[in-house]
Amino acid sequence: MTTQPIELRHTFDEKVYGKRLDLALSEAFEDFSRSRIQDWVKQGFVKVNDEVIKSNKHKMAGFELVEINAEVEVAGDWKPQAIDLDIVYEDEDLLVVNKPAGLVVHPGAGNQDGTMVNALLHHAPQLSNLPRAGIIHRLDKDTTGLLVVAKTIGAHTNLVEQLQNRAFTREYDAIVNRVMVSGGTVDAPIGRHPTKRTAMAVVADGRRAITHYRVAEKFLDHTHLKLRLETGRTHQIRVHMGYLKFPIVGDPLYSGRYRVPTKITPELKVALDSFKRQALHASKLGLKHPSTGEYIEWKVQMPSDMQHLRDELVANRDHFEGQED
Repeated sequence: MTTQPIELRHTFDEKVYGKRLDLALSEAFEDFSRSRIQDWVKQGFVKVNDEVIKSNKHKMAGFELVEINAEVEVAGDWKPQAIDLDIVYEDEDLLVVNKPAGLVVHPGAGNQDGTMVNALLHHAPQLSNLPRAGIIHRLDKDTTGLLVVAKTIGAHTNLVEQLQNRAFTREYDAIVNRVMVSGGTVDAPIGRHPTKRTAMAVVADGRRAITHYRVAEKFLDHTHLKLRLETGRTHQIRVHMGYLKFPIVGDPLYSGRYRVPTKITPELKVALDSFKRQALHASKLGLKHPSTGEYIEWKVQMPSDMQHLRDELVANRDHFEGQED
């Protein structure tokens, strides 16, 4: 795997006072793991107020300017593959993809090909010269919706900085179990689950994670939510909804034991039983264009399987509420 230089900058506020350098950086640069950031610090790639700091235990005072000049792996060894992509926007700087369920974003253990990266390299071969083939943020394999991909180093640097500064608009649709009375905000740290290797959890020593949510529609035993990410932790919405005891329908990791509603039509039971992925869709994405600075926003409808599930939930509600009249 070849590497590509990358430049990151962030100006902190007073809230980082007393924090370790590596923790502050991992919260600011959300798309990079804490272990990678720790390595960058040890290798002397990190400057705080123009001074190289090589200790991850360095305490932050607040209002520092941090600059990282490091190298990241690029997609030189990944193979292009002719896989269809639903591209909703493209220009010389970026493209926006509507990802389907079942498509893995990055090659990895057990998924060396057939991924979005392989498809992107076939569509735009120059992406092999960019970190992660230009992909700025991720979606889980079975989460659908919008992803932005940078096509140049300049656009990549700009978009990563926007993401770090929480300047992206990222909104999701989700269908959750149980009826939620009203919306709110979850501000609960997320880290690796203490016993389940593949899962995340709300843990005291996790990274800060903030999810805003509101009720879009109520059904008899489910709720359609609109959610907005302020941070972007692994499995964040799925973990936070499970933490609130409103797990996402079909979620294989965080939904717990499925409870069949008392009022349910045969059609809804089939729809729920056959929904084998998390009912989560990235429906809106907004950002400032890296070249023009103009704010641009894209929206996509829920995929057909989620729309069918929602329609059956509506029909189920109408059926049983009609019986009460």
